[in-house]
Amino acid sequence: MPPTLGAILRTPRLGLRLLSGDDVLDRPVRWVAVSELSDPTPYLAGGELLLTTGVRWPEGQQAARDYVRRLVGREITALGFGSGVVRDEVPPDLAEAAAEFGLPLIDVPESTPFIAVGEEVSRLLAREEYEGLTRAFAAQRELTRAALRGPGAVADRLAAELAGWVLLLTAEGEVRQAAPDSAAEHAAALDAEIRRLGASGRHASASLAVGEERVWLQPLGAGRRIRGYLAVGAGHHLDSTKRTLVNAAVSLLSLELERPPASGEELPAGTLEALLGGAVALDTEAAARLRAALPAEPVVVAVCDVPAGPSPVDDPALDGFPAAETGARLIVLGSENADPAAALLRATGGPVGAAPPGGHDALPAARAQAERALDAARSSSRALVRFTERPGGFRGLLDDTAAEHLARETLAPLLAHRNSGDLLGALRAYLAAAGRWDVAAADLGVHRHTLRNRITRVRELLDGDLDDPDYRTDLWLALRALETAQWRG
Repeated sequence: MPPTLGAILRTPRLGLRLLSGDDVLDRPVRWVAVSELSDPTPYLAGGELLLTTGVRWPEGQQAARDYVRRLVGREITALGFGSGVVRDEVPPDLAEAAAEFGLPLIDVPESTPFIAVGEEVSRLLAREEYEGLTRAFAAQRELTRAALRGPGAVADRLAAELAGWVLLLTAEGEVRQAAPDSAAEHAAALDAEIRRLGASGRHASASLAVGEERVWLQPLGAGRRIRGYLAVGAGHHLDSTKRTLVNAAVSLLSLELERPPASGEELPAGTLEALLGGAVALDTEAAARLRAALPAEPVVVAVCDVPAGPSPVDDPALDGFPAAETGARLIVLGSENADPAAALLRATGGPVGAAPPGGHDALPAARAQAERALDAARSSSRALVRFTERPGGFRGLLDDTAAEHLARETLAPLLAHRNSGDLLGALRAYLAAAGRWDVAAADLGVHRHTLRNRITRVRELLDGDLDDPDYRTDLWLALRALETAQWRG
């Protein structure tokens, strides 16, 4: 939360002196504003420490009362008067009005510039934000540890962190976990809202009042299907730190509800996305159930763009194939014998890209290969391109071990570098964009300054001149020769 008025007054170097309002030093100061207007309230949001030198100060007790009344009505935190600038001291009429209306009044000495007060408030706000982030990270760490013990431990930990109550509900609104146990009595009040959210078919959240408390209802599940709800209730506002904690709990509980099923059951979309992104390792004993739920090896990854209109996921041609929509792409997984690429082509009409058959542990690489094949399908106006197919034209000549050897020799300084992936990717994007920094950076998904730094390093490592068109052609062919070698597997 923002620093208090008392914390600012206790800053020795500012030399501030409180003239009235010592009973409200716990008021938060959300910002510092400086104004010499007779009515600054249209430009204030509330919660400010307002500073003025009285350049346009209206004379008379009534004018002072009207001024202070407007500030109190705008709910500013305090008023600071810079003495020794226009007036030697705080006007008595102002001091009387501030005391009458309960507005904290501060004497700001001439030696203290207003900017110093603003800087101190900014420093305290930054410190508070840092401490808040530290508390949030610590709380999330504890919540993650609790997740290792199951959903009940997550609910208990979240309720303790929020100083409220937590319900973990099924998609139908039945109580699965309650923290504390007495929180279960709130479930009935949530039935109507859960039915409304379920009928919408969307992963929508809701906020509603239950008695004197506020309840936040969040859907759970990583795929399209809602697998349950998290309800959080508290008699107080949840600040940004606590809201972040609730979001972390939603993610942890969603992953828990998306645990891999037994063999033969449907593989949840959220799990498939994690596999394709490399977020789930398959080389551990704990992943045995997940392996059993995957199609039999060797498997093929096929990908297409998500078309407008109804999703092809429900097309009969894709029955039995695990599928996931990631951004604008639809990815399908299946055994080689089932030919998921052909099934996806039947469901969408193409274009479709497919990776070569491989093992479960190579799914992230297979996804990248399928997406590159999709790019080739688009550029050649073909309905289906498999990554193992040999490119045509002059590039077809690169499908040769001698070409691969020459390519590795040409690019050896980059291949040997510890950041070879970044450097090779930067060089490819730079050459493909014909040296246009913005285009190349956008293709890579990095800032153009990052790309410039990488290309500078490439220039230092390579022997030739990147501005020489012949050398650029050699580099481009070398990159494509390596890619062709990867196509051969």
